[in-house]
Amino acid sequence: MGAVKPAATRRILFFADASSVHTRRWVQAMVERSFECFVATRLPAEIPGAADVIPLKPGSGGAGWFGAIPQVRTLARQLRPHWIHGHYVTSYGLWAAACDYPVPKLLTAWGSDILVTPREKGLRGSFMAGLVGWSLRQAQLITADSADVIEAIKGYGPSAPCHEILWGADTDRFRPSKAPRTGFELLSLRNWEPNYNIDLILRALAALRAVRPQADATLSLLGGGPDEGALRALAKQLGIEGAVRFTGRVDDVAMVAALQRATVSISVPSSDATSVAMLESMACGAPVVASDLPANRAWIDDSLRVPAGDADALCATLLRLHDDPALARVQGERNRQAVLQRGSRKAQMDRMAILYESLWLKAPPAPPAR
Repeated sequence: MGAVKPAATRRILFFADASSVHTRRWVQAMVERSFECFVATRLPAEIPGAADVIPLKPGSGGAGWFGAIPQVRTLARQLRPHWIHGHYVTSYGLWAAACDYPVPKLLTAWGSDILVTPREKGLRGSFMAGLVGWSLRQAQLITADSADVIEAIKGYGPSAPCHEILWGADTDRFRPSKAPRTGFELLSLRNWEPNYNIDLILRALAALRAVRPQADATLSLLGGGPDEGALRALAKQLGIEGAVRFTGRVDDVAMVAALQRATVSISVPSSDATSVAMLESMACGAPVVASDLPANRAWIDDSLRVPAGDADALCATLLRLHDDPALARVQGERNRQAVLQRGSRKAQMDRMAILYESLWLKAPPAPPAR
């Protein structure tokens, strides 16, 4: 007899960073679609709607991920999920891949776990590439949020189908304001870490204020991270500390308000998949200036993409938007429509729920509890 979907409970065991907003949103979306969700994590945090968030403390360092595998396997046998889903291939993905409980395994790549870590030079990069390949080959379904990450995944030779599933934007919450945008307020939602090139944005702002002092351009930095001290020092060195607000991490309500005020949203990392920050900016009708990366080419107009690491190009693009308000308005309207058509979180999570169900219909029945 083939597998029969249980009538009462459809249970997913996630291995993921519970402190991440991306994990929280994904789990909550599945709870809303009548899945029972458990989250096993090294970084516990409250996830409304989850049946349980289970902290695992296998020890520090990379070896801890391997040392926890017996604990992970025991947990899967105890919970008897219908699906096991690992988020971030180089860490929680290992736990999902190593589970010996015979139900469908899914892996979701977040970007750097495919595009950065396994490509590092030396023994660590080689080891991580081997680990990534092994983990991907244990999965029955793989997702990532951009086509370039999917292509990189295929290079590891997994037999599982790969699907592009975006984190998406909540287009009901992230929407344009009816009030007009005033001034020339720049905004970055990205973390204060080297990959996101916040220093580049500061340098571009300094150059912009030098050539267009009448613009009185300002910059709000949402996010947070280890580079805060260095970035504050750079802003002071550039003479723009009075024009920069280090706001830090905020909730969705404050983020929407900031996006609705912003004249331009900036996202210029060196490496990235499809950025949620970018999609949420677009959903609020803000023009976005982004680094010229494969994932961004699917969303951002050629004229608003800049080479990663080029402060002069970023400044020139910001000047063009300042000097041509009609261009900024048209790009913002285009962005809103693009996200409504292709980047809605609801539509993406509806697709994901269908993928879970399709895997279960193909899966053998799980064994009884032991």
